[in-house]
Amino acid sequence: MWKTRLVKKGAFLAQQGENETQEYILLDGWVASQIHATDGTAVCVGLYHGPSVITPHIARTKAQLSRVALEAVTDVLVAQMDAELLLEEMIRAEPVRDWANAILQDALSRKADREWCLAALSGAGRLAWFRENYPGYEGLFVHTLIASFLGMTPVTLSRLRGRQR
Repeated sequence: MWKTRLVKKGAFLAQQGENETQEYILLDGWVASQIHATDGTAVCVGLYHGPSVITPHIARTKAQLSRVALEAVTDVLVAQMDAELLLEEMIRAEPVRDWANAILQDALSRKADREWCLAALSGAGRLAWFRENYPGYEGLFVHTLIASFLGMTPVTLSRLRGRQR
């Protein structure tokens, strides 16, 4: 039921505000999840490096509309499945249900951890948290995405990186 698809760098797996019905497993490459404001600015809310599961459909959509844009930072290979088909499989097969529920629980835990980080830690603390929770990502993703993900400006991130080398 999973179908693979190659998505070129700069293209979108999902567009914010558009109909979205897919579940995604990132097999290879890097993807950024961003929320775009009406003024054109974007806030990074998720970074994914394959292989990994992208936040489940239920946590990224409302009324079948995507709340985020999923952009390929590099050429990516994804496996995708219609969310309704996966739900049917979850009802039918307990191992599939257990797997999918564990994925959802992990995604929600990561979101809660990031919210805590943004609310409770200083800039230096946020960078230390990022390095601990996303090892190696600092060398993979552009620093403007990382700064946005950590709720700071790129200049602040650069200064903190310079101090913590």
